[in-house]
Amino acid sequence: MSLRLGDVAPNFTQDSTIGEIDFYEWAGDRWVVLFSHPADFTPVCTTELGEVARLKDEFAARNAKVIALSVDDTESHNGWVGDITETQGCAVNYPILSDADKKVATLYNMIHPNANPKVTVRTVFVIDPQRKVRLTLTYPPSTGRNFQEILRVLDSLQLTDNYSVATPVNWKDGEDVVVSPAISTEDAKVKFPKGVEEIKPYLRMTPQPNK
Repeated sequence: MSLRLGDVAPNFTQDSTIGEIDFYEWAGDRWVVLFSHPADFTPVCTTELGEVARLKDEFAARNAKVIALSVDDTESHNGWVGDITETQGCAVNYPILSDADKKVATLYNMIHPNANPKVTVRTVFVIDPQRKVRLTLTYPPSTGRNFQEILRVLDSLQLTDNYSVATPVNWKDGEDVVVSPAISTEDAKVKFPKGVEEIKPYLRMTPQPNK
């Protein structure tokens, strides 16, 4: 059964490029971005892993750790890491899970048989420090992901967890946000002293409160 938003992300123990990982222990009190790949030594994946390596500090600044997965073994991963470093100009600085037995891929429903029964599709899970699934994205194997979007989602989730706001279309950190419909305009004006613009009774905007 597919994991849905709000579900507890299941724990697992699996080998990786940094040794055996107990997922919960490795995650600690951090947010986690878990993302899967169809196979090692594939072109789109190679570009993705290089990009995530370049962005590791951006994820860390958001209290997030990154971890990749492919249904190949650790020996294969280690060979692939050399290629990624050579071609992308950045060493892989985070673990790649070795899921040759497809244990984690099955647990997280990363294999879609009608797409390809032998490989994982490009799935992304954002998991919060309480182990809850907060985002799922699934791409076809041929389409590389936009990891700036994953960073944007982390910014939005962390902001909206702490303030009574939501983020509008194409929002980026620092831009105006939407006031929660659960708050009256009068209360919102007290809660958000930077100002509240009432476009419609259900659509109120305010400057991002933590900026």
